[in-house]
Amino acid sequence: MSLKVYINGTLFDKEDAKISVYDHGLLYGDGVFEGLRSYDGKVFRLDEHLDRLYESAKAIWLKIPMAKADLAKAVNDTVATNGIKDGYVRLIVTRGAGSLGLDPNRTSDPQVIIIADSITLYPKEYYENGLEIVSVSTIRNHPAALSPRVKSLNYLNNILAKIEGLQAGCVEALMLNHKGEIAECTGDNIFLVSRGDLLTPPVEAGILQGITRDAVIELAKNDGLVVRETALTKHDVYIADECFLTGSAAEVIPVVKVDSRPIGDGKPGVITRELSKRFHELTRS
Repeated sequence: MSLKVYINGTLFDKEDAKISVYDHGLLYGDGVFEGLRSYDGKVFRLDEHLDRLYESAKAIWLKIPMAKADLAKAVNDTVATNGIKDGYVRLIVTRGAGSLGLDPNRTSDPQVIIIADSITLYPKEYYENGLEIVSVSTIRNHPAALSPRVKSLNYLNNILAKIEGLQAGCVEALMLNHKGEIAECTGDNIFLVSRGDLLTPPVEAGILQGITRDAVIELAKNDGLVVRETALTKHDVYIADECFLTGSAAEVIPVVKVDSRPIGDGKPGVITRELSKRFHELTRS
């Protein structure tokens, strides 16, 4: 059975799901999106994702042409129609088709697109043995130029960093901000464990405030861990006892080496494993 893609209230076969080549989402990356996970047919923290989507849209003067409750129903219905149990949902809102040129006032009909599909995860051995990542020269967008809290369709900043990481033989790359502080990876947030405390860059460091990140912070606090959102440098990463990444697709994945330097004893740490277990219980209970 062909997957069905939702576009503006209609479900199309995957092969027939099309938008205009004049859509400003394609021409200029003018639009916003969310990547969501479904577990046993239920979308994880859908309300939080929708809140962030509408906030991103508002920040770029983009009016989403449907109420939040209606969009939530559309997401759930698309997941159900495709029979997706454990999968991934890409929710996209573009500026809509218009003339060539940057002027958003010359566009019409924003496109609301929902893709529900199976998900390609990191290989199991990465969760068991940990990732090796590198820090790269491509810095995170300056927050005064474009807020990283806007999850926009223009991901070139992250893609260039990803290319650097791949060229170094790593599937993820660590990005710094304009101050030289740790920001985030190309698709995931980063956490460190230092002397029993959980550390992660604050939103002010120029990061996307991840839904999985927030869930892990809640789980850690519930377990009695001290969580500090604080400015971090590569030095803090190198001397950390543990390191892990969080994201909708990655969930919680350990990092055991950064810039060829072993983190802790070079194996996934106790706190990382416990938080990964807790997140698994949260999403699959």
